[in-house]
Amino acid sequence: MNKEYNESRRKFFRLAALGSLGAGILSPLVLRPSRLGTIDGGDEKTKTNIEDALKHPRNEYSMPGKYPGKVVQISNPLSVVDDQPQEEEAYRMLKEGILALTGATTLADAWRQFVNPDEIIGLKVNPVAGKPLTTSHAVTKSIVRQLQEAGIPKENIVIWDRRLMQLHETGYTEENYPGIKIMGTEQQDADGGFYDKDGVLYGEKMIDKDWYYWADCEEEYDAYTLPYMVNSGKYSYFSKICTQEIDKIINVPILKNAGPTVTLCLKNLAYGAITNTGRLHKPLWSETCAEVCAFPPLRDKVVLNIVDGLRGCFDGGPGANPQFICNYSTMIIGTDPVAVDRIGYGIVIAKRMEEGVQEKESPVGIKFMQLAEKLELGVSDKEKINLVELNI
Repeated sequence: MNKEYNESRRKFFRLAALGSLGAGILSPLVLRPSRLGTIDGGDEKTKTNIEDALKHPRNEYSMPGKYPGKVVQISNPLSVVDDQPQEEEAYRMLKEGILALTGATTLADAWRQFVNPDEIIGLKVNPVAGKPLTTSHAVTKSIVRQLQEAGIPKENIVIWDRRLMQLHETGYTEENYPGIKIMGTEQQDADGGFYDKDGVLYGEKMIDKDWYYWADCEEEYDAYTLPYMVNSGKYSYFSKICTQEIDKIINVPILKNAGPTVTLCLKNLAYGAITNTGRLHKPLWSETCAEVCAFPPLRDKVVLNIVDGLRGCFDGGPGANPQFICNYSTMIIGTDPVAVDRIGYGIVIAKRMEEGVQEKESPVGIKFMQLAEKLELGVSDKEKINLVELNI
């Protein structure tokens, strides 16, 4: 790869780690924060096309899925050794968790409640923080193993995220996952370029303009930033990965913070599935996390959420500042992304208060979960969540 590309790439990941380019709540790309409502709860609601999403009928798998309000949390002190996630222990945690969630007696029966051999299954991982804090391969490989044991052929499994280069950077490669397709919306060629010979972004070829999230806010991006956003304007288009390439989605976020809240199931889905997200962070962070997940390409396809809490962070997220990375040694499983987020939020906030990062819960911490509950995507009230805790 050329010198110019390498420098551009280093600059991008520095910015991503600091929370810009779609990684953090207070993105410096959003230069007009006073324009409309903010994450802190402005009085004026930014207009969006959420009503378009609600017109579509639900199906049997639609959020909150087969087990609304039920969450299984599995703790295992052996799951991380010398700060390295252990695959066999992760496999065991996943097995016990999915059996407890479904009530099935065999793994095959449990997985077959959600997926079938003739479907294309997409694992939505999160590599945005780079090697120090990606969705661990211990968890991802455990999911792949159990899917195959349940009869899902590996050629029907896709590992995906928004940026293909970040997947490769964190070890999601053909070499590590032979026979499994690795996909990303934003892409580069072998020389590090974002544009094809006709001057068209590779990422633009990966978006479905029939499915979009419209919001009455916009941001103009410079030539460096645009390839990571794909388009500017007031439209955020869904990736073809969601709309055309896969039939079911298993969501595999990391247990980490984003300021005084968390970036778990809903955030991993919403900001990973659409383009042009830089404009949305300050005025519409909570709304985006909730509303984008209400559109059929996510709402009707996400059948399971598996939070990788083996290693996570309690501050500096969603990037990866080493001093804030910790071993939670846990996994959180459920079909209800809102309920799973609420349980994960409690874990992270407790750690933040223990470490003296914040003294009490922020009133905006669960705002996006409450908005998601209003959209009938799940349960945000902790008192109404059926939490099953396993220690193995």
